[in-house]
Amino acid sequence: MRFSLKKEDLIPELHLFQGIVEKRNTMPILANILLDVYEDRVDMTGTDLEVGLKTYSPAKGEEKGSITISGKKIFEIVKSLPEGKPIIFSEENDLVMRITSGETEFKVLCLPKEDYPQMPESKFEKNIVIPLDVLQDMIESVYFAITQEHRYYLNGALLILKDGKLEMVSTDGHRLAYVSKSLENTSWGEEIRVIVSKKTLNELRKFEDESLEFDLDESNLFFRIKNRTMVSRIIEGKFPNFEAVLPKDNPYKASISREAITDSIRRVSLLSTERSRGIKLSIEKNLIRLFSSNPEMGEARDNISLDYSGKEMEIGFNSQYILDFLTTVKSEKVVFEFKDKDSAVLMRPESEEGMKYNYVLMPMKL
Repeated sequence: MRFSLKKEDLIPELHLFQGIVEKRNTMPILANILLDVYEDRVDMTGTDLEVGLKTYSPAKGEEKGSITISGKKIFEIVKSLPEGKPIIFSEENDLVMRITSGETEFKVLCLPKEDYPQMPESKFEKNIVIPLDVLQDMIESVYFAITQEHRYYLNGALLILKDGKLEMVSTDGHRLAYVSKSLENTSWGEEIRVIVSKKTLNELRKFEDESLEFDLDESNLFFRIKNRTMVSRIIEGKFPNFEAVLPKDNPYKASISREAITDSIRRVSLLSTERSRGIKLSIEKNLIRLFSSNPEMGEARDNISLDYSGKEMEIGFNSQYILDFLTTVKSEKVVFEFKDKDSAVLMRPESEEGMKYNYVLMPMKL
């Protein structure tokens, strides 16, 4: 095997593998990426058996072949090489890859391709195309509410494709984030509901293009963006009935400056207990009082104005859970919809700007 290529062609592809290849030593070969060399390109494949990526870079292939090499080391090596000089890869005897550029030389131990797991493939025959910026905005809106626990169906976000509508939902049992977007001139056939893993969603945030192609089979999801195809195992299990969780009868609505409430919560939470991060909101006519206390440190108070004329109430929250929502939305004002001090609160941006976003948060006793 022997091929050469430019640093600027290889670095973007190798960078994408850094979040995918296995860093633990459960299976040493999962820390490697598979290189397949052809006349005009080199194909690269990486997987941790849950998420996989296949891509390619233009290259001058002088001798075809396949081998696996450390995904981390090849990235670090290529990144360290000078700009403007071709990088030459040549396989020597005993599974050693020789990498040279100018006067610089590396010899890296490799593993045989025969031990590398085969990745599922798709022909993308469903013709499902999703605007990438829309999908990434939706991921940003729900990502923080995804948990990592033994209930596997909560370790990702529910993705729903309906005719003319895209939805995404996540929950950790204490809060729920829901976002939906209507898309014109889309027809995807029957409804699709799949749970996409947190790791896959994080990798999808890194891509750049106008759109992506989507497909699935019984076990896997496929996302194709330009020369890159990502494969993700579907998370099995039944996602909670989120429609039943979304409050529909919260009668008291408060409209407030997002920046003002964000800054106030950050200040007051400085003296909340580290474990609960709890703060108390006392809501009155056109005024909200914020309070936190810590027996070991003291207490903090703040008042800010808002547009509210409903029933007075006191309600406690985990301050970080509110900040997660407030730092994600872009609307100048946000709306809090209350029922009582023991019921879930619905939070949403006042202006939706084409995308519906609801955040449901359970109160806490303080």
